[in-house]
Amino acid sequence: MRVIFNTYPVAFDCPGGGEIQLCSTRSAVEAAGVEVLLYDQWRPRLDDADLVHYFSVQGGSMNFCSHVKRRGLPLVISPIIWLGRDRDSYPLGEIRDLLHLADMILPNSAAEAGLLREFFSLPEEKFTVTHNGVDRSFAAEVAPALFRERFGIEGPFVFNAANVEPRKNQLSLVRALKGTGMRLVIAGGVRDRAYFEACMAEGGGFTAYVGRIAHEDDLLKSAYGGCELFVLPSLLETPGLSALEAAAAGARLVVTAVGSAREYFGDEAVYVDPYDVDDIRRGIGEGLARERGGALRRLVTERYTWENTAAEVVSAYEAVLGRRREAGGGAGEAAC
Repeated sequence: MRVIFNTYPVAFDCPGGGEIQLCSTRSAVEAAGVEVLLYDQWRPRLDDADLVHYFSVQGGSMNFCSHVKRRGLPLVISPIIWLGRDRDSYPLGEIRDLLHLADMILPNSAAEAGLLREFFSLPEEKFTVTHNGVDRSFAAEVAPALFRERFGIEGPFVFNAANVEPRKNQLSLVRALKGTGMRLVIAGGVRDRAYFEACMAEGGGFTAYVGRIAHEDDLLKSAYGGCELFVLPSLLETPGLSALEAAAAGARLVVTAVGSAREYFGDEAVYVDPYDVDDIRRGIGEGLARERGGALRRLVTERYTWENTAAEVVSAYEAVLGRRREAGGGAGEAAC
């Protein structure tokens, strides 16, 4: 089986969880025997593919996806989206058209599937849940001193690993920690410079920004394992790859209640209202009061591996291709 992967045009300009999901899914399904081609507009190779897997439903996706369908190729979409209070900021008409165009939709949770199915009036049989995963290396013990010494971090700290932008809600986290005596350390790219500057201005002397850390770097594992608490109070998460990684590394976890995090972590995490600074502060206190235990770590490392994700994704591919064979579908006409 040969599959083409693609995503929206500027996705890798400032990569985040969605881009890690794409790359990790690629590695995992390749290990399971699927050949993956990354779409190259200079050498498209659509004629060489059995199907196309598109990641995200960000604006700018329709031209490519509709071209795929005109070529007669099956289209699978991982939407990586949660329609919360800010849903009107999304190109909802384009998203509706994209999802109706897809042969199969692969949400990261049953909750995401239900939300999209209801909001866009989509049939249940279009959906197959494929969970996010975490690399097993995040469960390996890495000395906390590695991160502390590299960045000069002293004393206990709360850690947030996410691109700095309003959706990740770091400014509310800064406000929740103000006056608590706890230091905040943020790692990630800057997607919104003005928002970043507001976070740093309000964070005063208790907030440190250490820049983007490569996903495979032991510094990231050291930070997860060495923090007092990992906090991801985003406006939405599905469920947040950095939260999965932090849990695998043994961190106590506070995460947004908006999205699918509860479906993943159950009672092993603390959930907060991202729109309520007082509730974020409450969650931080509750998280710090919890014992460090192995239940969350075991849950994540046993259930949410990329190997398990690959099995779900490959099964979805096979189902799409099986339906196509039953319908007698063939290759489409060349568009040029």
